[in-house]
Amino acid sequence: MAKHGKRYRSLAERIDRTKFYSAEDAADLVKTLATAKFDETIEAHFRLGIDPRKSDQNVRGTVALPHGTGRTVRVLAITQGDGIAAAEAAGADFVGGQDMIEKVQGGWFEFDAVVATPDMMAAVGSKLGRVLGPRGLLPNPKAGTVGPDVGSIVRALKAGQIEFRSDKTGVVHAPIGKASFESSALIENLAALRAAVEAAKPDAAKGTYLRTVFVSSTMGPSVRVTT
Repeated sequence: MAKHGKRYRSLAERIDRTKFYSAEDAADLVKTLATAKFDETIEAHFRLGIDPRKSDQNVRGTVALPHGTGRTVRVLAITQGDGIAAAEAAGADFVGGQDMIEKVQGGWFEFDAVVATPDMMAAVGSKLGRVLGPRGLLPNPKAGTVGPDVGSIVRALKAGQIEFRSDKTGVVHAPIGKASFESSALIENLAALRAAVEAAKPDAAKGTYLRTVFVSSTMGPSVRVTT
């Protein structure tokens, strides 16, 4: 296990590890622990009472954060016909059909999210599945990135909609803003994400679902939040 540096250990000493912090106190504290020379991302981490080895207990969903993530999302829209104009009007950074598929096949990845209309998914899946899938960028109806109204999908992503999913250890990690955000914005984003994670509880999950909640900055230690 990697050892933490002096700076990290000094910050960790400011956290009471025996305490469960309210969302308000956690937001205030995690902001003071973000001391890097850049605007650190604030993340929430939910340890869930699921068996991640079972497909019927995987957790996945989307949520529109009230205050966004503080990050500019470059959206690639793969569509055709009327979808081209709709995606452009909605603010997509890159728009196209077969030409964009070929560009990505050629090794171009200057985007953060990919959306597509249903009529393009056969080509997207067969030609880009192997390159976008491992990056978590393959459009998927469950992630809200495939649909006939491509304009609405693009606008949602630009406004701060994020996808979340449980990892192989049964934990959901997702951004809730930046250290420069007001504490109130972080609190509201955390509440929205938490509600979405709770709503995504699998029917097969038994016992306590939301086991622990932590928030942390990119370079800082984590703070435990009351569940």
